[in-house]
Amino acid sequence: MIILGIESSCDETAAAVLADGKLLSNLIATQAIHQQYGGVVPELASRAHQEKIVPVVQAAIAEAGITLQDLDGIAVTNGPGLLGALLVGASFAKGLALALQIPLVGVNHTQGHILSHFLTEPAPKFPFLCLTVSGGHTQLVVVRSPLDMEIIGQTEDDAAGEAFDKAAKLLGLPYPGGPLIDQYAQSGNPKAFQFPKGNMEGYNYSFSGIKTAIMYFLQKQDPEFIQANMADICASIQHTLVETLLTKLKLAIKETGIKEVAIAGGVAANSGLRQSLQLLRDTMGLNLYIPPFAYCTDNAAMIAMAGHLLLLDGRDDGQNLDVSPNLKY
Repeated sequence: MIILGIESSCDETAAAVLADGKLLSNLIATQAIHQQYGGVVPELASRAHQEKIVPVVQAAIAEAGITLQDLDGIAVTNGPGLLGALLVGASFAKGLALALQIPLVGVNHTQGHILSHFLTEPAPKFPFLCLTVSGGHTQLVVVRSPLDMEIIGQTEDDAAGEAFDKAAKLLGLPYPGGPLIDQYAQSGNPKAFQFPKGNMEGYNYSFSGIKTAIMYFLQKQDPEFIQANMADICASIQHTLVETLLTKLKLAIKETGIKEVAIAGGVAANSGLRQSLQLLRDTMGLNLYIPPFAYCTDNAAMIAMAGHLLLLDGRDDGQNLDVSPNLKY
């Protein structure tokens, strides 16, 4: 079964081809135009998707060594994400599926991140806990099967990735700033400065207070101090955010007894989070699954894998497929 996956939920136009669960191609076209605005501009993202989706799909098909007529199904992100961006991908996918007379399935973007673990070996054993962390989402999910997932904890305000990017913007770092904080942090002292950790009930998260504390701290400093202490400030910010994430994860591991633990989403590429998870693995005796960097950020391989599993389950959304910017599990 050969599946074309399409991802266009934000500012990455991506296409991938999967054959019986094996990845044949995985291409991503980035949108550099947003850097000058310090964040993603939805209208510009939609226009860029319109320009790039045809050549990206064509390139993915060519790299996979197949033709459009070889496709057995199409999977496309139908939420959550930016409405205009989602519509470009879904409209293209619906038209192509109709022309080829093949099944079409919509994929939840965040579920796609979780299922990216099945693109490589070893894959997590069910049930497993997945910490999904990105610019738009922070969730703790119990995954009982590829199609049975339960959110047991999530952020009640801002996402962890948003906190990273907001802190970077306050520091005067260019967009996207999260990876730059990670780079500076590697040479800094994570305990040089103290920031409060959000403390919500149960497994839920809060990052708005951390963002506010960072803003007030930086407002009190002169530019020379910030520049001279950039590495220590970044390391302290990263340490606070990572510790906030791991506090709830450790609680969930202890209370559920699940020792199979995975991480997904763009922040899964953060070196501080990866190192802390590896230490947690050693101290708690976990089986830890960290995806390759290519599958952490938005990509179409994860959408193709999710589509593969959905099609095997008999799903076909066809021309009734719709998009939802706030799509839930």
